[in-house]
Amino acid sequence: MFNKFSAYQPQLLSVLRIFTGLLFVSHGTAKVLGFPAVDGVPPPGLSLAGLSGPLELVLGALFLIGLFTRPVAFLASGFCAVGYWMVHAKMGAFPIVNGGETIALYCFVFLYFVAAGPGPWSVDSAMKKGG
Repeated sequence: MFNKFSAYQPQLLSVLRIFTGLLFVSHGTAKVLGFPAVDGVPPPGLSLAGLSGPLELVLGALFLIGLFTRPVAFLASGFCAVGYWMVHAKMGAFPIVNGGETIALYCFVFLYFVAAGPGPWSVDSAMKKGG
């Protein structure tokens, strides 16, 4: 029964990329633009926490539209891994305890896209077809 869904794998890969990009961009807009307003957002500035917002915004936007998807996903995965170990891991060994479930999941979703590519609904795919 579930084998029928295999035909939609390429499109669902794009949907996963788009949705992940939208969520990642929202982390950046919360930190850079203050929207949506979220408690505990690091202040902008030249600290690692302050630089995370612009990185999330730019990497998330590129990932969302599927432009330079594999290198962007590689950078975003590394960014999330560093963030997890620098911020969350010191608060406990398990992501459920240290509040790092989201960033850990982002890390591995981005890592998956390094291998899988952007899917058919992306700027990368459109450029490949056009050029």
